[in-house]
Amino acid sequence: MVCSDITSAGICKFSAIAEASRGTSSKGEERNLCGTRDAPFRRMFQPSPHSLLRPGAAHEIRMPQGELDFLQRTYGWMSLGLALTGAIAWLVANTPSLQQAVFGNPVLLYGAFIAEFVLVVAFATRAERMSLAAAAATFTAYAALNGVTMATIFVLYTATSISRVFFVCAGAFAALALYGATTKRDLTSAGRFMFIGLVGILLASVANLFLKSAGVYWISTYAGVLVFAGLTAYDNQKLRELYARQGETGNLALQGALILYLDFINLFLMLLRIFGRRRDS
Repeated sequence: MVCSDITSAGICKFSAIAEASRGTSSKGEERNLCGTRDAPFRRMFQPSPHSLLRPGAAHEIRMPQGELDFLQRTYGWMSLGLALTGAIAWLVANTPSLQQAVFGNPVLLYGAFIAEFVLVVAFATRAERMSLAAAAATFTAYAALNGVTMATIFVLYTATSISRVFFVCAGAFAALALYGATTKRDLTSAGRFMFIGLVGILLASVANLFLKSAGVYWISTYAGVLVFAGLTAYDNQKLRELYARQGETGNLALQGALILYLDFINLFLMLLRIFGRRRDS
C-alpha cells in the first residue's frame, strides 16, 4: 500500500497546486497559473486486516533505542526534504530569471510535474531494492524538483501568510504525529477510511480543474484538511508497526520520510488555501 498511498498523495499535491494556482477567491472567481502536489506512497502503509501485532502493541510511550534511532532518521530525512523544497521554492520565486524560466515556459513547468510523478512512483515501487545512496538521491531529487513547482505559492500568496500557515501546520503535524505514535488505539480502520477520502478528494480535484466550481473547491479543501490530518496520525502509527515487524529493512526510514513529507505538504497546501492571503486580495 505504500506505493498506492505515495502515488495518490503525489497526485493530490499536484491537483491542489493546480487549483490553488488557478485560485478560487471568496467570491468564487478562479484564476489560472499552475501547480501540482504529489502524494503517491500508500501501498506499504495500506491498512492490513491481518496485522501481526495486537492493536496498540507497537505504541508504547517508552520506545526501544533502536526504534527511537529509526524515527529520528525518518524525521531527519523528512525535515531535510522540507527544507530543500522550501529553499528552492523561495529561490525560484525571488529570482526573476528563474521565475520567468519556470512560469514563462509551460513545457518546462509541466515537464517538472511529470518528472515529479515519475520520481515518486519509481521510489515507491523500487525503494526496497535500491541501495541507500540511490534511495537518498531519489528522495532529495524529488524534494528539489517539488521546490521548483512549489514556487507557485510564493507568487500567489504573501510571504507573511505562508510563514504563518507553515508554523500552524508544523504545530498541528507535530501533535498529530505524537498522537499517532503513542496512542494505544488501533487506527487501521481510520486509515482505511482516510485513504478512501484521499481518493475521493483526488477525483474531485481533478474534475474541478474543468468544472471550476467554487463549491467543489472549498468542500475538497476542508475535507483535505481532515483527511491529511488523519493520515498523519495513521502513518506514524503504521511506521512503528512496520519497524516492529520487519526492522529497518528496505530503506524503511526513507520510505517513511517520503510518506510523512507528502502528508505535511498536502496538509500545508490545504491550510494555505483556507488561511493564506493572496497577493492580489
